[in-house]
Amino acid sequence: MPDEAELTGVAGNSPAPSPERIGQRKLKPATMMMGHGFDPALSEGSLKPPIFLTSTFVFPNAAAGKRHFEGVTGKRPGGAEGLVYSRFNGPNQEILEDRLAIWEEAEDALAFSSGMSAIATLFLAMTKPGDTIVHSGPLYAATETLIGRILGKFGVKWLDFPAGATREEIDAVLREAATGNVALIYLESPANPTNALVDIEAVAASRDAIFTDAAARPPIAIDNTFLGPLWQRPLHHGADIVVYSLTKYAGGHSDLVAGGVLGTKAHIDTIRSMRNTIGTICDPNTAWMLLRSLETLELRMSRAGENAAKVCAFLRQHPKVERVGYLGFLPDTPGMERQADIYRRHCTGAGSTFSLLVKGGEAEAFRFLDALRIAKLAVSLGGTETLASHPAAMTHLSVPEARKAALGITDNLVRISIGVEDADDLIADFDQALAGM
Repeated sequence: MPDEAELTGVAGNSPAPSPERIGQRKLKPATMMMGHGFDPALSEGSLKPPIFLTSTFVFPNAAAGKRHFEGVTGKRPGGAEGLVYSRFNGPNQEILEDRLAIWEEAEDALAFSSGMSAIATLFLAMTKPGDTIVHSGPLYAATETLIGRILGKFGVKWLDFPAGATREEIDAVLREAATGNVALIYLESPANPTNALVDIEAVAASRDAIFTDAAARPPIAIDNTFLGPLWQRPLHHGADIVVYSLTKYAGGHSDLVAGGVLGTKAHIDTIRSMRNTIGTICDPNTAWMLLRSLETLELRMSRAGENAAKVCAFLRQHPKVERVGYLGFLPDTPGMERQADIYRRHCTGAGSTFSLLVKGGEAEAFRFLDALRIAKLAVSLGGTETLASHPAAMTHLSVPEARKAALGITDNLVRISIGVEDADDLIADFDQALAGM
């Protein structure tokens, strides 16, 4: 990444380095969110980064311009650094990317205009006609549509395995896929909206055993939106690339749309080249708002997680509730030993988004949703407010009925994302809504 002098366009100045350690103590991400990657001295002493609303950046001289484009075009090894045009990068976006990488301990990161633009750019960068994507299921409905209906038109094929698949089941799918060219293994864990967990370590072990040539191994990418970065860090368990809808917990206030991709520098450089070409970078104002939100990420996610534990404990005992798909219940749920094992190995918390299966069908689920007074009937998750939606009739309506049934997306399933309100107030709201169901 360019240094701060390049980011602000102040030639010849060196930024004060952002502290990463105090003595032998490595600073935590929550601390580094307050200033990492930004030097107030290079921006008129501003405590927070200004919003850089510019479409183009001035070169100090013609030779610098030539050197930059030599790197862009590949005529000079090493790529290009510095700023030239806002379709490629900008100061706010680069500070954001530096801070995003800290949470996952990733080598590099990229910011995008939405979660789906991040996913689409990843797929376009990694696949070509005739390739196969192997993925877990279910996925977010738009992701499944992108793989099956859009990339399929360009000759990209796919195979999938259920989110809770065993090592043997994963092996079988990867062996079948390996008869062709597997370009990418794409996971979503927990799965949307069922909350089923994928064994990332088993997928990585299977990949490494079947694709014995390390140079030919397909990268493993995972959508970590539901739990990351506080409650799950997939790069520690064998994933190579992590994808986010930054709209959710990272943004956290339901007032922006953005996406992120983190991972090894080699993979990020490949994806960056595609982003530069198709222009899916997020805008400076959105990047600035995300920098604001990252400062309270740990606080917000911790409070929402605590609230969810209390709410789910109440819902679990309610006579009108069939089941609560809350990760915190896995260790003591009969028949869920496999999922509980994944949870223990991969997760540091249960999150605040879960599936609620009411007794009945669509009519009962709709009556419950319509009766809510604090929780808002809206799609999305990870905001400060509590949200509830009906996946089968809303976000996953386009998924064929047979596939919805196979994936457990039933008419009585409600997806709930708990916010940072008072937990007892939320319990009162859910209690009265269930009573009128």
